[in-house]
Amino acid sequence: MIRYAVVSDVHGNRWALDAVLQDARRRGADVLLNLGDAVYGPLDPSGTAALLRDAGLSSRHIRGNEDRVIYESDADASLHGSLKFTRGALSEGDVAWLRSLAPHATVADVRLCHGTPESDEVYLLEQVTEHGVALRDRESLATLVRGVTERVLLCGHTHIPRLIQLDALVIVNPGSVGLPAYSDVRPHPHRMETGSPHARYAIVSVGTTVSVDLIGVAYDWDTAARVASKNGRPDWAEALRTGRAV
Repeated sequence: MIRYAVVSDVHGNRWALDAVLQDARRRGADVLLNLGDAVYGPLDPSGTAALLRDAGLSSRHIRGNEDRVIYESDADASLHGSLKFTRGALSEGDVAWLRSLAPHATVADVRLCHGTPESDEVYLLEQVTEHGVALRDRESLATLVRGVTERVLLCGHTHIPRLIQLDALVIVNPGSVGLPAYSDVRPHPHRMETGSPHARYAIVSVGTTVSVDLIGVAYDWDTAARVASKNGRPDWAEALRTGRAV
């Protein structure tokens, strides 16, 4: 039995990540699997990158869409907002590390992706329409995971913890370590909210059977919220304190 600590969407929240890693080690995790969107945001990008690269566990990392945005952007005055802050806070070594990450990976019998197996920008388990956000139906989900032959598929991107059984395939979204809520306008205006400020991750144990623990960890979210406010993101501060989107 291998116990994987699965993290995603840390978004530069070093305080949340530190609490999650301590909890994972206490629970006897063997391997850290990081599903991407690790450092983007108005918090501590460089400190988060350092912590992930020296997590005290055997690790495998892939990149998310907002990791890709960082290294695809130029470090010049045309950048703005949280992208400018993030790019300015990272060393060239940090950016090179992000650039080195693959968009997906397989570890033993576990497939890692950020969004879907084919895209880092598409929600796998939820579908957004003009009427709101709903769990994706089995038929469209089966289409998106066609070709996955592993027993377990791990995804992130939505920040919402979920455990789905699709025939023989176990699909896990561990939720977001670092940002428990956000709003977006694409493809339609919507909110993704967990309703609490806890750092989310999963322990996925794979042996003759697969078991999954979706875990919420308390940490000093008030400090993270103050940093977000200081760096010009009161919307992040509210999400960090409450788990609800502005």
